[in-house]
Amino acid sequence: MQTADQILQAIRKLGEQRQPLTRIYRCMYNPQLYLAAYHKISRNQGALTPGSTNDTADGMSLKRICKIINELRYERFRFHPARRIRIPKKSGGTRPLGLPNFTEKLVQEVLRMLLEAYYEPRFRESSHGFRTGRGCHTALTQVHQQFQGASWLIEGDIKGCFDAIDHQKLMDILACDIKDGRLLNLIRMSLDAGVLEDWTYQRTYSGTPRAGYSRLLQCCKF
Repeated sequence: MQTADQILQAIRKLGEQRQPLTRIYRCMYNPQLYLAAYHKISRNQGALTPGSTNDTADGMSLKRICKIINELRYERFRFHPARRIRIPKKSGGTRPLGLPNFTEKLVQEVLRMLLEAYYEPRFRESSHGFRTGRGCHTALTQVHQQFQGASWLIEGDIKGCFDAIDHQKLMDILACDIKDGRLLNLIRMSLDAGVLEDWTYQRTYSGTPRAGYSRLLQCCKF
């Protein structure tokens, strides 16, 4: 059985060579990826916060991981709606926060790892957001080194970015490189899972739940 690092390195090479991803869905059968994903997200503050069901990181085991893999193998895995709450903003108003169940978080993190390994080598050097080892400080360092003669710097923001992502356009973009219908279908089911707000179900036609599936889509910001 390949380790998580071996799988991700192989996918990274495909990304560097801009080769399409084929038969990638079968990587979802490897328990090592779930152990690596669990190690990362179980330390988050929200790991024990329930979503729409009482499904948290508590009681995670290899048996539970094998159950998830078995459901994925026979395409019986389904995403539950994320529980949506409203968080006050400093500037006034609120922003929506999606709280998926931990099982969905785990599957999403495995997907994120696979997509990040593939797309990371393709990002420009000037891209600093949501990348390992990069962030505001590396962006400021680049500005300091390369823009010393600049008099003005303009900051821009995409209003409601995660709230307005078009599902079909996103799937079309992914389908340009991912030639595996089962993986695309899994991503589509996650997007269409909907949300529960005040325990009322709402379908999702666009956008992604903040703190939920959005961290996966951060890897596709090309």
